[in-house]
Amino acid sequence: MPGAMGHGRIVGVDGLSGPAYELSGPSRMFVGAAAVDGWTLTVEFNGCLGVTDQVMLLLSRGRRIVSHFLDVNAVDRFCWYEDGDLRLDFQPLFAEERYGSRPDELLAEMRESGFDLAERDEDGDHDAYYAALTGASFALAHRLTGIRLTPELFATAEFRCGTLPRG
Repeated sequence: MPGAMGHGRIVGVDGLSGPAYELSGPSRMFVGAAAVDGWTLTVEFNGCLGVTDQVMLLLSRGRRIVSHFLDVNAVDRFCWYEDGDLRLDFQPLFAEERYGSRPDELLAEMRESGFDLAERDEDGDHDAYYAALTGASFALAHRLTGIRLTPELFATAEFRCGTLPRG
């Protein structure tokens, strides 16, 4: 990617947190990328490049990108980009509201992954859903990529690290 600057290798997702906070700033984001069975697993702490349409639409040309974002305030977003097109975009807590060029193509897969597609009162108590939503997001990503995201994978993956322009 234009403007990328390398910062070595780190084994395991936990090791990415410190450098992410040290090297990220207003104009650059620290990212770790690991090769996994023909795919690339990218992890950002304190970042959102993976769900930034300006970046992902361009990067997805000729390939599929599946991205899940979750911040400390439980704001989340799941995206499926393919060949320069945002096909599915939704907040896992509110999976009944979907956007993109093919928002309903994966309804069966979403249900099988554990998403609740029924409309709920936005002011209700959502605490019961938060823990399950990351698992459901990972399960849907597995259905789209064939890659199972496990604690073992996160602990042993070797990440090539660098900083990228914020978009």
